[in-house]
Amino acid sequence: MSNNDMVRFTLRIPKELLDKFGYIAEYNGRTKNKELEQMIKARINAFEDKIGTIHLDNDESM
Repeated sequence: MSNNDMVRFTLRIPKELLDKFGYIAEYNGRTKNKELEQMIKARINAFEDKIGTIHLDNDESM
């Protein structure tokens, strides 16, 4: 994925959760950003395994 395909997303979260999440990311040798990306991918895969593949149109927004 090129940098042109990347979007910025702001997340507001309690500091304690972010600190614990940072601990998990560091434990796994990842940045918090990459850890979150891996978690999102895993969640999408689990959803698609249960419900079916998500098909998006290019002009569809969530």
